[in-house]
Amino acid sequence: MTERPQHVNVVIVGAGLSGIGAACHLETELPAKTYTILEARDSVGGTWDLFRYPGIRSDSDMFTLGYRFKPWTEQKAIADGHDILRYVKETAREYGVERHIRFGHRVVSAEWSSANAHWTVRALRDDTDEALELTCDFLLSATGYYRYDTGYQPEFTGTERFGGPIVHPQHWPEDLDYVGKRVVVIGSGATAVTLVPSMAEDAAHVTMLQRSPSYIVSIPAKDAIGNALRKVLPGKLAYAITRWKNVLIATGFYQLSRRRPGLVKKLLRKALQRQLPADYDIDTHFKPSYNPWDQRVCLVPNGDLFRSIRKGQVSIVTDRIDTFTETGLLLASGVTLDADIIITATGLSLLAFGGMELVVDGKPVKLPETMAYKGMMLSGVPNFGYIVGYTNASWTLKADIACEYICRLLKHMDDNGYDSCVPEHDPAVAEEPFMDFSAGYVQRSIGNFPKQGEKAPWRLRMNYLRDVFTLRHSPIADDAMKFSRI
Repeated sequence: MTERPQHVNVVIVGAGLSGIGAACHLETELPAKTYTILEARDSVGGTWDLFRYPGIRSDSDMFTLGYRFKPWTEQKAIADGHDILRYVKETAREYGVERHIRFGHRVVSAEWSSANAHWTVRALRDDTDEALELTCDFLLSATGYYRYDTGYQPEFTGTERFGGPIVHPQHWPEDLDYVGKRVVVIGSGATAVTLVPSMAEDAAHVTMLQRSPSYIVSIPAKDAIGNALRKVLPGKLAYAITRWKNVLIATGFYQLSRRRPGLVKKLLRKALQRQLPADYDIDTHFKPSYNPWDQRVCLVPNGDLFRSIRKGQVSIVTDRIDTFTETGLLLASGVTLDADIIITATGLSLLAFGGMELVVDGKPVKLPETMAYKGMMLSGVPNFGYIVGYTNASWTLKADIACEYICRLLKHMDDNGYDSCVPEHDPAVAEEPFMDFSAGYVQRSIGNFPKQGEKAPWRLRMNYLRDVFTLRHSPIADDAMKFSRI
């Protein structure tokens, strides 16, 4: 006789920042619910445990990247990776989440049965390939949207000729010795601008090689107002005030960038002129071809990148690679860059829902044929939610209110005796790409993701102020969401 799979109310996929946050919301808002977290890796933390490159840090302040329900208490607002990881682990312990995690379990598929109103979730243990099956009433994906097993690596000519290490930051070797070495970092995004000044402290010289510039803004590593408020107000109140202050500042900067891009460009250029040498070629190395926030703006705490440039520890080269050579790189301009180590900070590879296959009543779900509902559910896929944060603000701002909404949804179903809920797409709503974002890592893979719609509730807003009202306070029942009982 076949043993029936274990059943829980909710299965959460992923024990990173989002998954731990989701479990904490269940613990506090729906304590009677049973749940399990399936995590493919062997530890908590997701991104903050995976990435080990020098200087790994947040590119958002921790008053907004931190959970709404757990104040960030460290002095640095732009926090180092190990401090963020400690914060996530501490949260999991405090809320009793750890005992619900099954490590080393990679979810490969989930099949919905309308007859039974539940999911059958299949996972494999990566160390033994042993299969695990669970059933659940609701499935929540907290896997983010990039591949954990491999980063994006362009096809470079001649890599086999180079005599030194070629390292992608997503797979940083613990024994990489760059002290006194010449390092070239290929890239101009958040990872590159983090790596370059950090490595410059010990390397002989670091060159940041970019095809085109990014917008880079210096901000204080510590939030002076937030730290001052802690001294005179209760911790939770000081945290809430600082969080809202930072939300409003970030939202204001984003809105100004979209509405008055010319003005923002001038302001950012003046800031660069104050931090770079007087004769520095800003137009070549720090003048992007796009408007602010067409792609994410990179933050550098206390201007560390600019300080490294002023000290002569770092050079910026804007050019294209012709080929790798035995001793470095030959560029399209004919210039050669000598290097002992080359770092390919060339970006991420996107992957929806950790790569798990979704099946509804025997029919595989084709993600590009679905539409995102409120940025956290899919048309035609019952009792399924996912967490994807903002591209123009801290990830956790969206993650927190998404989890609050899911808890409200589950409570609404319990109160009304519903077994399933499913958003049904109105064909009259025109389709648009899942993310309105021109970054290369998005554009390479966006065709494999769901669509969004031209209007609510199918529009994937990147506006926390509007989402707070909609997701926290608006009615759960609407024309798009269909509820049913078995």
